[in-house]
Amino acid sequence: MRVLLVIPARYASTRFPGKPLTPLRGATGEARSLIRRAWDAAHEVPGVDRIVVATDDDRIRHAAEAFGAEVVMTSERCRNGTERCAAVSRALGPGWDVVVNLQGDAPLTPPWFLGALIGAMRGDPDCEMATPVLRCDAHSLASFLEDRRNGRVGATTAVFGAEGNALYFSKEVIPYTGRPLGPDETIPVFHHVGAYAYRRGALLRYDEWREGPLEAWEGLEQLRFLENGVPVRCVEVEARGRAFWEVNNPEDVARIEAILAAEGRV
Repeated sequence: MRVLLVIPARYASTRFPGKPLTPLRGATGEARSLIRRAWDAAHEVPGVDRIVVATDDDRIRHAAEAFGAEVVMTSERCRNGTERCAAVSRALGPGWDVVVNLQGDAPLTPPWFLGALIGAMRGDPDCEMATPVLRCDAHSLASFLEDRRNGRVGATTAVFGAEGNALYFSKEVIPYTGRPLGPDETIPVFHHVGAYAYRRGALLRYDEWREGPLEAWEGLEQLRFLENGVPVRCVEVEARGRAFWEVNNPEDVARIEAILAAEGRV
């Protein structure tokens, strides 16, 4: 099974323009751009045959090529990372069985998260798409709720059925619990990690569908699969002591830098 890993990156983010080029300081004080840190994270993922950055912006292309990345230019009409991955798949041809999407704003994604997706695709030839979910701990759940109280659109949560197929994804914190949870209770909220693995056929079909109403309301690209009847396999992963957070808003830069410092990462 040939695996292509794509890092979609766009400059014109509504909430955070220029986000991929934002410098993030590590434990030594060295600043590396967000796209560079995503590239570094991609190279830790096992089972990947080729890695490319996908963008429509020359500023990102120049920055990525400067640190040695392979770049595929895509149309500015791509509305999300999945459409950008589909454009790359068309450009590079049918030699790739599975395309992995490591979004350029998630440099803290542990390599075993994506390795689990690749394993799920290898283990079940009927699985057309997979995405990781991480059970919240008390700290991460409190961060989610704090963001919502302060009107910030932050992390995404997922609910899924007994077979692991997604029921829904939301920017709201779901399921609603209705009360504070005790220290010994299992938290029923799962953080959706913004990474995906797709069969090439499913990815190309996605690119042909129109944006549905749920995707439009939530701003979540994966809902297009659900709205068109394609199951999305949620693969539960474990943090293994690693903190995980994406850069969704400018306020997240300090969070990411604090995690890099605490974990001693360059």
